[in-house]
Amino acid sequence: MNEDQSSGGTRSFRLHNTQIPARPLEPALYLVATPIGNLGDITLRALETLAGADVLACEDTRVTRVLLDRYGIQNKPYAYHEHNADEAGPRLLQALEAGRSVALVSDAGTPLVSDPGYRLAVQAIDAGYKVVPIPGASAPLAALVGSGLPNDAFFFAGFLPAKDKGRRDRLAELASVPATLIFFESPHRIAATLAAAADVLGGERAGAVCRELTKTFEEFRRGTLSELAAFYDAVDNVKGEIVWLVGPPAESVTAEADIDAILADLSGTMPTAKAATEAARLTGLPRKELYQRLLDMKERHA
Repeated sequence: MNEDQSSGGTRSFRLHNTQIPARPLEPALYLVATPIGNLGDITLRALETLAGADVLACEDTRVTRVLLDRYGIQNKPYAYHEHNADEAGPRLLQALEAGRSVALVSDAGTPLVSDPGYRLAVQAIDAGYKVVPIPGASAPLAALVGSGLPNDAFFFAGFLPAKDKGRRDRLAELASVPATLIFFESPHRIAATLAAAADVLGGERAGAVCRELTKTFEEFRRGTLSELAAFYDAVDNVKGEIVWLVGPPAESVTAEADIDAILADLSGTMPTAKAATEAARLTGLPRKELYQRLLDMKERHA
């Protein structure tokens, strides 16, 4: 980034109508968490970093400008997103090479969690530059602690594939993970996604849908996957950003003989694909693995 593209203005931020000077930052890439909805969910360290950085990069300058204006920060944001990363990324690395401080924010939450910041961070690390996380708001963690589901172990899986087959295949791969699963989803796909989850993971498995976290219409809906799927299937127009979660599977059946017995029993009353799905629900093992195992069993007894 060229010298004339650097941030300008007073390096300070406003808190309770008092303008507070920001301390100089050492050269580094700062990954700054920003609010996921409520603009009050920002740390003092984050404000100081946004105000004091030589270069401030963000996904959408309009979104970031709202936050900066709220806290009286005059720093000028520059766009860095998936569509201009090839051009903007090298400029940010040049700024680091010149000994300047670069702050990176996403539109909301913690950078690198389902946004293009990961690419820049890896490039900075590979080039030997210091990378400093400035922790704060995180939608997956906010959803987890409010869900009522076990939080001693959790697995963040981001967005599932948009197409039904890919979605179901990915759910089958995650079926036996011994942890609470956390996903993002768009409102227009949540009903179909929950229906697939109930089918692949088992309708009785516990879940939660967290919508509009930290915002005025924040909602936590908890229940079994079947109950959640039925509820959202009946809603015409779901709105807002969504995090949804699935509790860990019941204790898995591990004995080989037990698995074969379950498969044999199920395949006697239902088609192979459906038997594999039901076996995955009962054992916590991946559906794809059980499907192939059932095919092998049938071939041996043919």
